[in-house]
Amino acid sequence: MSDGHGVVNALEAGLRATALRGRVIANNVANINTPGFKRHAVRFEQLLARQLESGKPVDVDDLVAQVFRPLNTVVESNGNDVSLDVEVGDMVRNGAMHKTYVRLLAKKYRQMALAMQT
Repeated sequence: MSDGHGVVNALEAGLRATALRGRVIANNVANINTPGFKRHAVRFEQLLARQLESGKPVDVDDLVAQVFRPLNTVVESNGNDVSLDVEVGDMVRNGAMHKTYVRLLAKKYRQMALAMQT
């Protein structure tokens, strides 16, 4: 990911992941009282980290957020495992990640604009 285009694509993939995570969190909260509902989460940053640690060029096409069911949550008597505290924490963390991706993308675009002016 040494070229600017790869960085931009990775940041855009991150923005797509935060959008998906926001929808997943909203769905979890909407089903907080649904008997038998199992919460879902989104995995993206771990996938990005794994690709970066591999030492190989990052393939942005492989950077697709994955929706999965975490198996480490407490299941209530009605079979539901959604916790409002967990969802709010995930929502705050997701908002911070979204803001980070936007700021990095804006910085990259400013760098590109400056390079074109000179």
